[in-house]
Amino acid sequence: MELKGKSILIVEDDPKIRNLMKIYLENSGYETYLAEDGEEGKKAFKEIDPCFMIVDLMMPKLSGEKLTEWIRNEQKSEIPLIMVTAKSDEKDRIAGLQSGADDYVTKPFSPGELVARVEAVLRRTVHRCNKISYKGLTIKPFKGEVTYKGESIALTPNEFKLLYKLMRHPNQILKRDQLLDEMYPNHEKTVNDRTVDVHLVKLREKIERNDDITFIETVRGMGYRFVSF
Repeated sequence: MELKGKSILIVEDDPKIRNLMKIYLENSGYETYLAEDGEEGKKAFKEIDPCFMIVDLMMPKLSGEKLTEWIRNEQKSEIPLIMVTAKSDEKDRIAGLQSGADDYVTKPFSPGELVARVEAVLRRTVHRCNKISYKGLTIKPFKGEVTYKGESIALTPNEFKLLYKLMRHPNQILKRDQLLDEMYPNHEKTVNDRTVDVHLVKLREKIERNDDITFIETVRGMGYRFVSF
């Protein structure tokens, strides 16, 4: 089960805590977005369509509890969500969970524990996260959508299958026959594994928009890998 590459929206009004969470989550392989209050959180939720949220309970303009209720009730979203707060009373924890949070973390907390909590919630709710993102490239497998920095990219069915296979296994070398099986599960021996090369050339042309970024790397004599860093 691949949990990395998930986009996380952090809604926290304390800049030190917000940036600390960002550093630890990105070092653990997640893509992060930041919002300073509940209203910014609503806007970011609509624009970014994140895979996971960390929401502070006490914030200006709109509380974390109200933001979570808006996400669950008005947006009808089941996005995995952790509530973070300085309040440790049982009634506050219950209120946070009843508003729709999947877990509750009290301040002060260890950044390492927060990452572990995120991963624990994701393992339980990964089916609710239809998205993998790296360096601005996003694939939504169930919707059949691929975007780069918000711009839609049209792929053929085989290009989409290849990209999804590679992004599910970031930084791992995949052999041509593994990628061929992804495109043609019951393929005949007459299907040449060099077919993969042809599709990947076209895929690269579509997703690698400039010379500064490489998503798919050729490993000579071995295969291909998706570069996530």
